[in-house]
Amino acid sequence: MTVITIRPAPPTPVPEVVSSRQFKMQLEIDGLTARVEAWVSSQPKLVQIAYVESKAFNRDDPMLRSGFAALGYSSTRVDAFFTAASKL
Repeated sequence: MTVITIRPAPPTPVPEVVSSRQFKMQLEIDGLTARVEAWVSSQPKLVQIAYVESKAFNRDDPMLRSGFAALGYSSTRVDAFFTAASKL
């Protein structure tokens, strides 16, 4: 008799980077665009430039972590956000 062991598939890794388009579309889907843009406008000019001009968003970027913290996002929610954004 042959024994077959079935194991669950390994979890899909959370993307470290999403494009600006993916990031901003996911903000809109989650209803966060206005809150994020208000937060960005209250930050130093370099943060504002980075938000507007970035071609991609890295989940480990200090600016990004500060923004998600200001929104009350846990690391689990940030993971879910990046995972959803990567599919757009």
